[in-house]
Amino acid sequence: MNTTNNAPHRGATGGRKVVVAFSGGLDTSYTVMYLAKELGYEVHAACANTGGFSAEQLKTNEENAYKLGATKYVTLDVTQEYYEKSLKYMIFGNVLRNNCYPISVSSERIFQAIAIARYAREIGADAIAHGSTGAGNDQIRFDMTFLVMAPGVEIITLTRDKKLTRKEEVDYLNAHGFEADFAKLKYSYNVGIWGTSICGGELLDPTQGLPEEAYLKHVTATEPEALLKLEFKEGEIVGVNGEAFDDRVKAIQKIEEIGASYAIGRDANVGDTIIGIKGRVGFEAAAPKLIIEAHRLLEKSTLSKWQQYWKDQIGNWYGMFLHESQYLEPVMPDIEAFLASSQRNVTGTAILKLRPYSFETVGVDSDNDLTKSKLGEYGETQTGWTADEAKGFIKVLSTPLRVYYGVHKDEER
Repeated sequence: MNTTNNAPHRGATGGRKVVVAFSGGLDTSYTVMYLAKELGYEVHAACANTGGFSAEQLKTNEENAYKLGATKYVTLDVTQEYYEKSLKYMIFGNVLRNNCYPISVSSERIFQAIAIARYAREIGADAIAHGSTGAGNDQIRFDMTFLVMAPGVEIITLTRDKKLTRKEEVDYLNAHGFEADFAKLKYSYNVGIWGTSICGGELLDPTQGLPEEAYLKHVTATEPEALLKLEFKEGEIVGVNGEAFDDRVKAIQKIEEIGASYAIGRDANVGDTIIGIKGRVGFEAAAPKLIIEAHRLLEKSTLSKWQQYWKDQIGNWYGMFLHESQYLEPVMPDIEAFLASSQRNVTGTAILKLRPYSFETVGVDSDNDLTKSKLGEYGETQTGWTADEAKGFIKVLSTPLRVYYGVHKDEER
């Protein structure tokens, strides 16, 4: 537990104020009750929603927070902020960690932490608490954000510092009259607008994949295949199958609904954690997979060769920094400016074909399509140069190689 020399702020109940990053799960439920009952804090339970909670879940969270002893509960909806300040740039950069995982939880946690820190400052809290353990990435994402965004505010992590077991937390809650379904499940899930991560079960064995029952979404589509047409304007999704969307979040949700009905976007990723060990996570992320591949397809026709090259490097780097909890690094807005600039001609429609568990790219329709050049048609005809000019170009292009192998005649490839 990190301590400071700040004088305590007395809340309405007479105790010091603490904001708990409250998800409604076991660790944060224990944290709320223990801080209120055992340590005498005035607990403000705050659920930072980045699109992963339903209205029913948020209502249950509120009811449970007060049962656990919270003085106040708030939902901090930062879904739109999350899109504008993160998801948009991940789409621009075609960000898939290890060419696989859309780093959904990684990026969400940063914005949840920012929202919690902002709220703690607003109410003059003495402390912020979260339920992360000492073995994962989230402790870093929360702590680093709080240290920067709420300097001087104490950080409390009971689960990490007390090395609590699940049974100890459940027993404590039950002993104090709070009973909920905290049964140990085979899998743990983090659901968000940018995908659902799945941990545990068969993933602990590197030779196995997840079975059908591990996934939350299954094939419900009645047609064996369907076309999905995604319209982009300067890199942002603005239309789905002819339906216009001013709200990009709703467009993402619509694509998720369509893609999930074909159980698209399932995979597992082995990655390097921030603390240095490797971890394996399963996921289902229909919308991210479909949007990123459609966006990449449109870029192939609308960006120059070198725009694509540098975007690949920078997009990968941007995603890596998000995952590593470096969103607040001053270089990030500079990278975002490059990514945004690269999208000025990425306007048009990308067409995909969906089937159960898979999809394929079909084509694009764009006024900015660079394959429509009048100078030539690949593999067919050329009008922008003559045959002799082509031969001269090739000869000049080969000059440095002819020079090298003219000197090093004995080298072979």
